[in-house]
Amino acid sequence: MRLLAVRNFLYKPWRSLLLFLGFGLGVSVMIILLSIGEAMVDQAQDERLVGGGNITVLPDGMDIEVMKTGGLGSLFLSINNARFVYLQLLAKQKAAPQDEDELLYLTTPDGVERPVLAAGDIPSAQRAVGAMPVLAAGTWTDDSADRRWIAPTQAELENDIDHFHAAASDPTWAEWHYFNVLSSDHARWAFITFIVGARGARMLVTTHATGKPAQRFTADIPLSAVRTSTTRADITLGASSVTVLPDGRYSVRVRIPHLSADLVVSPHPGAYFPGAPGYTVPALLADASGRLCSDSKCEQYDHVQAYHDHNWGVWRGVTWDWGAARMGQYGVLYGRVRAPDSVSTSAPVFVYLVDSAGFRAMFRPDRIVYDDDKHVPRHATLTDVHGADTLRLDLDVEDASVTDHFVQMKGVARLSGRAGGGVLAGEGAGFFETYR
Repeated sequence: MRLLAVRNFLYKPWRSLLLFLGFGLGVSVMIILLSIGEAMVDQAQDERLVGGGNITVLPDGMDIEVMKTGGLGSLFLSINNARFVYLQLLAKQKAAPQDEDELLYLTTPDGVERPVLAAGDIPSAQRAVGAMPVLAAGTWTDDSADRRWIAPTQAELENDIDHFHAAASDPTWAEWHYFNVLSSDHARWAFITFIVGARGARMLVTTHATGKPAQRFTADIPLSAVRTSTTRADITLGASSVTVLPDGRYSVRVRIPHLSADLVVSPHPGAYFPGAPGYTVPALLADASGRLCSDSKCEQYDHVQAYHDHNWGVWRGVTWDWGAARMGQYGVLYGRVRAPDSVSTSAPVFVYLVDSAGFRAMFRPDRIVYDDDKHVPRHATLTDVHGADTLRLDLDVEDASVTDHFVQMKGVARLSGRAGGGVLAGEGAGFFETYR
């Protein structure tokens, strides 16, 4: 081997020298990167430095070694729903959100656009962790936007995550508020939807009773009678409306032929799903009070189980599995979406769990196991193991309706497992959807 190496070097010395030089440079750069990365990790534990502290938050799947070596995965490092992470996981600690070296474009009064690097900090949070910079002059205190970010009122939080969006140019684009309410004896329930599309709007209410056909009430609303806001969750469709009250409750008013409703939906603080593109759940756990009347028959609700979500985007050809249930102190949301052009045989599933204190755990089951007659599911199971955390969610279907292969179900959900060292156990009513 030594003779072969010497003869190869003598045969083409310049090529060999170039290879040696390149290998040496590669090793040197890797050593430097590892050294710098190790120093950055050490410095990150110093809360007096930018981004420092006792907790490092990374996107799901990010390896700390990738951060050290500057791999491709670190080029686009960002934390989605950063305020949710702060409010639900870090607010009880001393934490200071910071945004450094963001590329922005500044347009001067004469119309010239210039790139600038910007930074964002919240003064009171910086001061709390001992990272407040020394001011050369003047004062630096929280403004209203700072306060709203770190300590929003319930109404401000609802409007921030539940506001409407500018319509896309696609004629199939739509956006809607969805509410459901369940009678105290779990024998009757209603789905209420405020839908806005590119060409018009619709009020849709479906009422159900165990063992009886569903009743459907609709009214088409012209766009001239539609009012929405990109900063608030309020919507007006003709004589019907949704209004966020000053205390964060929703006032839901419906006036359509043969049906009227006046409900107040009260979300449980902290029990919300912050959102993914096209979907958010401002009220995973909620109570509803009020009245719903169809023709001459009225249903009175007094602090009954309720739920509210918000959807927007282009959903043409999309199918999904979805469910939400309340089980004692727990609320659970699960789902997966299948795009029409997907080549995957199975879309990923998520199970999102909250309790009376807010977010509790997130699970990723491999699949939903249905036990059915190929038309209407009768039972479904979701299971997952993530380290010491375990989940088993059993769904027993009590009632179902099928429309064009779309199945809406009402039933009982049973939760068991462990999360964060504690036992998970609960049972309660929920609503589920799938396609057949």
